[in-house]
Amino acid sequence: MIITKTILILEDDLKTLSKIIGHLAKLEEDQPYYFSLVVLTDYLQVENFVNHNPKAKFDIILLDRDCKLGGSFHVLDIEKFGAEKVIAISSVPKFNEEVSKRGVKKSVLKDFMYLDEFAEEVTRTIEGMIREMPLSEN
Repeated sequence: MIITKTILILEDDLKTLSKIIGHLAKLEEDQPYYFSLVVLTDYLQVENFVNHNPKAKFDIILLDRDCKLGGSFHVLDIEKFGAEKVIAISSVPKFNEEVSKRGVKKSVLKDFMYLDEFAEEVTRTIEGMIREMPLSEN
């Protein structure tokens, strides 16, 4: 039986994405699951491919705020997917606090000067969330 953990990453900065994905690759080694990643880099993709997709299902969601199109990833229908699955990852504390008002309890403040440390903390948070999940087939 193959167990997958699907992670939606809403992030537009490629350096940040590469660090997160690199750390997730290390975490995935020797685990009884593998990661299925969905990466979206602008808010229109969130509206078109996620919010209005009745089949969209994610175990964990990494939620940045601003995207290069000038919109916000916060258009994500958090209530539909579950605030307990979301980790806010903005570099602006105020933006992470905004989603806490929508029920998001986990956040990791992004620091562009220390992206490795940021990605490590995100990965530790993900690992903790996975430990709390049942290891069953999705």
